[in-house]
Amino acid sequence: MNHHDDKIKVGISIGDPNGIGYEVIIKTFEDNRMTQVCTPVIYGSTKSASFHRKTLEHLEFNFFTVKDISQAISKHVNLLSCWEEDFNIEFGKPTQIAGKYALKSLTCAIEDLQKNKIDVLVTAPIDKQTIQSDSFSFPGHTEFLASKFDAKEVLMLLINENLRVGVATGHIPVNKISTMLTADLIVDKLRIFNKSLLQDFGIRKPKIAVLGLNPHAGDQGLIGNEEKDIIIPAIEKAKGENIFAFGPYAADGFFGSGNFKNFDGVLAMYHDQGLAPFKALSFGGGVNYTAGLPIVRTSPDHGTGYDIAGKNIANEDSFRQAVYLACDIFEKRKEYKAITANPLKFATLKRE
Repeated sequence: MNHHDDKIKVGISIGDPNGIGYEVIIKTFEDNRMTQVCTPVIYGSTKSASFHRKTLEHLEFNFFTVKDISQAISKHVNLLSCWEEDFNIEFGKPTQIAGKYALKSLTCAIEDLQKNKIDVLVTAPIDKQTIQSDSFSFPGHTEFLASKFDAKEVLMLLINENLRVGVATGHIPVNKISTMLTADLIVDKLRIFNKSLLQDFGIRKPKIAVLGLNPHAGDQGLIGNEEKDIIIPAIEKAKGENIFAFGPYAADGFFGSGNFKNFDGVLAMYHDQGLAPFKALSFGGGVNYTAGLPIVRTSPDHGTGYDIAGKNIANEDSFRQAVYLACDIFEKRKEYKAITANPLKFATLKRE
C-alpha cells in the first residue's frame, strides 16, 4: 500500500456491467471533491470502463489505470484492471457473461481487502441470478462476504442519516419467516446491532427498537404468538446482557408516528417489514451496510437499474453516500479501538 497517502483506500466492485454500476461510479467521482475524501480503486477493466464512459458521454472523465494496487495514486480515480479480454455489454439485459465479470470484479476486490491492500469495500449492484456459479452460490453479497470473512452471523443494515434499520431474517421466502425466527436468532442480531452502533457509529449507549412480527404486534396473542413466545423473551435476554432493546412495537404505527426517531436502531423481523418503510422514508439516499463483518462493506440501496441502464439518468446519491459511510465507519472503528484500548479515556467520554 502507498504509505505516503493516508487517505482511506476505497475498493469498488463494478457490479453488473449491463446495469448502472459504472454510471453511478463515474457520476460520483466526477465531483473531484470525492478524491479529497478518499483514494478510490475501481476493480474492472479499461475496455468496459471506456465503453460506459463513451456511451454515457462522460468523455472528460478519466480513470487512472493501474495493474496493481501499489500503483494507485491519491487524487485520481484509479482503475485496477482485473481482466484484459473484451466482452459484449448489453445494457439492461441479464446475461451470464455479465454475471461472470461482476463476480471477477468482486473477487478481485475481496482479495485485496483480505490482504489489507484496500481499507473498505463499496459494492455496486449485482444481478443475483446471473452471478450464480460454482464459486458463488449465495442469495447475495451479504452471505458471500460472510463466508469469505468467516463471519458466523451478520446483520444487514439500511442507513440514512440517523435512521438505521436491521432485519432479523434476510433473503428468505415470506412463508419461511415464522419457522426461521427464534429467540436465539433475535438475540444474536441484537448483539451484532449493539456492537455495530458502538464501534461503527460511535453511539455510547445505543437504544434499539424491536418490531413485532404480526399485525399490532400480535394483539396479546389474538393475532399470533410469536411476540409472546419468541420476541419478548429475546428482548429480555438482550436486556440481561446490557443491550438497551425495547418492544415489540407494531410496525405500522412505529414508522407512521415517527417513533423511530427516538431510537438509534430498529430491528425488523423480516426483509420487507424493514426495507419498505426505510425506502419510503429515505428517498434513494439510503445505504446498505453489512454489520458483523471484520471489514467495512457498504453498497447503494438500489439494484442493477436495468430499466434505465445506458441512458445516463441514474441517480448517484445513494452510491456517493455509500462511499462516505464506508469512510466514516472505518474512522469510527479506529476511534473505538483507541478508546477501548484506553479505558480511562473511555470513562471521561462517558461522563461528557
